[in-house]
Amino acid sequence: MNGDDVLATGLFVEHFNKYDVEWYGERGRTIFFQNEKAYDAPNQEAIQNGDTKGYAAYRVDDSVEQHEGWGMGSYCYYNVDPTIVQGHGFKAPVKPGVKFHSLLVVSLGGNGQYEHVINEVGSPTSGTETVPSQVVNFP
Repeated sequence: MNGDDVLATGLFVEHFNKYDVEWYGERGRTIFFQNEKAYDAPNQEAIQNGDTKGYAAYRVDDSVEQHEGWGMGSYCYYNVDPTIVQGHGFKAPVKPGVKFHSLLVVSLGGNGQYEHVINEVGSPTSGTETVPSQVVNFP
């Protein structure tokens, strides 16, 4: 998203191999975001982003000063290689005007995992149960 003052409601983006959403505009707002990472990735190397494990589902560019999101989730189901690990579901600059509320990541049945919810914040998903990891407010 390159435009300023954009409001996205009910944003569904799925099955892309890199960033699913990249936000560059100022004063963007997203109310409800649902995402599933591409489930057919053959291995960790195929989704690697340099030193980062995978690409975030929703990324706010470091240049953005104001952005806010509510009720946002990303899940993974890597059925080809369930050992794949995502570093995080969301990536955003840590700035006073960039805020998120009610974020979660979920590993469906332990087919792939997330290390964090947003940036380096939030507990990892783990095991074979479908249990979300949540961050109520960021930062």
